[in-house]
Amino acid sequence: MKFNHARNIADLQKLSKKRLPAPLYHFIEGGADDEISLRRNITAFDAYNLTPNYLRNVDDIDTKTRFLGHDAAMPLMLSPTGTSRLFHHEKELAVARAGAKFGIPYCLSAMSTTSIDEIGKIANSHKVFQVYIMRDRSLTADWVERIKTAGYQSICLTVDTPMAGNRERDLITGMTLPPKFSLRTLLGFARHPHWLLNFALHPGFELSNIKHKSDVLGKQGNISVIDYVNSQFDRSITWEDAAWLGKQWDGPFIIKGLMSADDAIRARDVGATAVMVSNHGGRQLDGAPAPMDCITSMRDAVGNNLELIVDGGVRRGNHIVKALAAGANACSIGRPYLYGLAAGGQAGVERCLAIFKSEIERTMTLLGARTIKEICPDQLTKL
Repeated sequence: MKFNHARNIADLQKLSKKRLPAPLYHFIEGGADDEISLRRNITAFDAYNLTPNYLRNVDDIDTKTRFLGHDAAMPLMLSPTGTSRLFHHEKELAVARAGAKFGIPYCLSAMSTTSIDEIGKIANSHKVFQVYIMRDRSLTADWVERIKTAGYQSICLTVDTPMAGNRERDLITGMTLPPKFSLRTLLGFARHPHWLLNFALHPGFELSNIKHKSDVLGKQGNISVIDYVNSQFDRSITWEDAAWLGKQWDGPFIIKGLMSADDAIRARDVGATAVMVSNHGGRQLDGAPAPMDCITSMRDAVGNNLELIVDGGVRRGNHIVKALAAGANACSIGRPYLYGLAAGGQAGVERCLAIFKSEIERTMTLLGARTIKEICPDQLTKL
């Protein structure tokens, strides 16, 4: 099957598995510890029913909405995922361009292999930049100034990584950043000659937004992803640091990684305009709740004074509709678009988004909701 014949996100996942060497595929797929939260993120949606309203005019479905201060063609954004060059030579540029084509926001990771400035040149797109507050505070301040100059519209602070989760798949496969072709991993890479040829023809792997900081990158060459995260992310950050970042930015301010009603209230109080309800794709604290299960309590706590974006486990358009009915403003995806990227570059990402668009429209039609605002909370019930 070719990526343009993929019927659903599961098909793109299978294609990415065929295309990528095992360490890279498991780098996308893996979660923390026993991967309980990773699985629960997806299955949580199964615990909710949608009750349709019939005899409604659904002749012209409109998926347009507004969040993060801008109009979007559908209630979906593209999450920050680092090191996209590992999966395809078109890397983050492919994802940002696909997002612009479909009229939805794209969030560039601080750990990206494409620079802030390169993404900033993409026209007609809602650009978000994800930051961490690093041990070197000047690096965070530098990011803020760079994205202002490059014309980004929103900023996203990720707060759920005081240290890396125990991602055992990476330990088993020997995943390093960038990939290291040792005797241990060489066979797995050799079984994917197309990927090897692509990597050879399009060389150059670098963390583009921190490469100028030699003290951050260190002089060790290849290091494990986990060791890098543990050495550079600051465990001492508090709500005061989040408030400081918000004051540096004049625009939509997202805090990513919150899951409790109390934290949603605090985010609102320090100036955040949105929260990405996320457990980092099940890659941090195993046993953390699924984002879908957190929405109702968080919405009850903050009313309409904070936007909530479900980030984690979204694999179907009906998942997005369920999240909206629960009180979310939008959803965000990471792994699904990486499957598309690995399978076919920008065209593969566009196939991913086309699948979601079609599924959202179909679900709304069958639900009896012509517009996003017509998706009602009373149409959602938990089993």
